[in-house]
Amino acid sequence: MPTLQNLRRGGRFRIPGDRAMPFYLFLSLLLFSTGAYYLGRKRAFAVSGGQIRNLHSLPSFYGSYTALWCILPALIVFALWVTLQPGIIVDLVVADLPPELHNLAPDRLNLVVNDLKNLVSGNFVSSTPDPAMLAAADHYRNLRTIGNAALWVVVLTLATLGIAYAWRTISPTFRARNRVEQVVNLFLIASSTIAIFTTLGIILSVAFESILFFQKVPITEFLFGLQWSPQTAMRADQTGSSGAFGSVPLFAGTLLISGIAMLIAVPIGLMSALFLSEYATPKFRAFAKPTLEVLAGIPTVVYGFFAALTVAPFIREIGTAMGLHVASESALAAGLVMGIMIIPFVSSLSDDVINAVPQSMRDGSYALGATKSETITRVLLPAALPGIVGSILLAVSRAIGETMIVVMAAGLSANLTANPLEAVTTVTVQIVTLLTGDQEFDSPKTLAAFALGLMLFVVTLILNIIALHVVRKYREQYE
Repeated sequence: MPTLQNLRRGGRFRIPGDRAMPFYLFLSLLLFSTGAYYLGRKRAFAVSGGQIRNLHSLPSFYGSYTALWCILPALIVFALWVTLQPGIIVDLVVADLPPELHNLAPDRLNLVVNDLKNLVSGNFVSSTPDPAMLAAADHYRNLRTIGNAALWVVVLTLATLGIAYAWRTISPTFRARNRVEQVVNLFLIASSTIAIFTTLGIILSVAFESILFFQKVPITEFLFGLQWSPQTAMRADQTGSSGAFGSVPLFAGTLLISGIAMLIAVPIGLMSALFLSEYATPKFRAFAKPTLEVLAGIPTVVYGFFAALTVAPFIREIGTAMGLHVASESALAAGLVMGIMIIPFVSSLSDDVINAVPQSMRDGSYALGATKSETITRVLLPAALPGIVGSILLAVSRAIGETMIVVMAAGLSANLTANPLEAVTTVTVQIVTLLTGDQEFDSPKTLAAFALGLMLFVVTLILNIIALHVVRKYREQYE
């Protein structure tokens, strides 16, 4: 086996790594399960004498049962092995290091382990590497190769044994459908549980950091303060701002820009959806809807450039001509471009919801003498109200969470104003600003980002509750 010293090329060690082996093993496992599916179906036909009616379940369920026995045990072992193997290998390699390296402090030992991993992966640049590190890297690579080879043997053996067990279990009276449905049900429950715990984890992590922030800054100052200036002194002998953490200007700017965006997106998006679904010809609709949805695929940074270089100067020139003072970065410019960006969210979703209203409801309205406009306002819109509210809510969430357009077109000034011609900032922009660069996570400046995130979560939750209340109150039930 060649040593790392023999693999040196131009000062960089290039190791023909075997990191792709687990990926190929996973693909092989998928191929095994596919073959197991067809074997299970074939076995079901064989035990039924070619008469499907003699089977308790359809042949596809027997095939799925065999495939599940092939892939699930092997996949569990595969996941555990891949997760635990790197740590075990590191412990074994560290145990064999020379005493001068093995007895280092934990932080220094972590640096040695990182250098070792970089050397193994080929990212360690040095003309004269330490012989002890070279030997440890060879040991690490040998253990990883042995571990991957053992993983192949264990996983493929488990897959084969699973196929054999399912093959022997299949009989005409075997309830394959019930077993498969139980597995699918458990998978759905596990997926829902993971989603719930992930949400709880996000909330608790943000809430924990927010509590640390509120221990340093009074919650009343944060909720009702009218000044936002998170710059604080880093040392006791340093002069500078003591910091002001009033969040009202940030939420006011967020609502101002989002409100302008919704004034643009909701009417245009809803009217375009009604036109495409009720008035446009099929040929025009087939061309117009994909064209409109292209707006959703444009990167937000492109919208930001458009707002900063085209829309903002245009608004400033018009305001100057009218004798108004318009800032170079304004909430109006950011709101207009953001509204253009989220038009497809309202239009596409509303169009799909309106088209989902049964044609019989339209025909019944026309039969009673209603005009097209009366049918739209009194039948289609009430029937599609939940979906329309959902599309508007999605657009509002998209507007509240937008960052690039605000940074490039509205600025970073936390001004408490309702004038759309002045520069403002939003909550998400300040979160990004506070967490950019090397920050100390025990300072109020950095912890303020988590408090802002928690308040934004609460505001979004309140909007969702209001939207659900509106839908339940005004929704009409149709059969």
